Amino acid sequence: MEDIRALFFRKNKAWADKMRASDPEFFIRLHKQQHPKYLWIGCSDSRVSANQVVGLDPGEIFVHRNIANVVVHTDLNCLSVIQYAVEVLKVEHIIVCGHYGCGGVKAAMENQEHGLIDNWLQHIQDVYRTHRAEINALENKNDRYRLLCEKNVIEQVVNVCHTTIIQKAWRKKVNLSIHGWIYSVKNGILNDLGVCISHPDQLGVIYSDHGLSHS
Repeated sequence: MEDIRALFFRKNKAWADKMRASDPEFFIRLHKQQHPKYLWIGCSDSRVSANQVVGLDPGEIFVHRNIANVVVHTDLNCLSVIQYAVEVLKVEHIIVCGHYGCGGVKAAMENQEHGLIDNWLQHIQDVYRTHRAEINALENKNDRYRLLCEKNVIEQVVNVCHTTIIQKAWRKKVNLSIHGWIYSVKNGILNDLGVCISHPDQLGVIYSDHGLSHS
């Protein structure tokens, strides 16, 4: 069996050679500086790579990933990424992208112990409790699972909007929009959940349309 170091370095060289062959200036441009217009907050799932999903080259999208694309106001890692993206990189769009078949969302719906991760899954369970009646009204288990994946994305969009970073940017009239999308691993297609917030006044409509809690 090939050593992991040999495998990865061989694949890296093959990729670099391929990129230079197709575009001799690629790494020269990449080296100069990154100027992404987009921040992608997505799931750590190995099947969901931001650049591949939207067909963008390295340097075109700034990325933060964690289990189940959760945005928590005590997560300094996530908040630091958002602040850097907004205040230094000057991104114009923040995309919260979940995906159907998310293992984190599924685990949050199960009445089982999973260990340390249960502390993180609590955030998704809070989303489930908020929308329990609507979700449980669906007869099919997979449909309930899919709906919670969608509701989780929408909740995280709202969480992004409520960060002091985004509130400060909007007060300064920064052109910044927060989007909620979801990806299907089965067909590779992105779906727009109809959530796009560019001003704090729009949050009231999101609360009303999606049954969110103001607390």
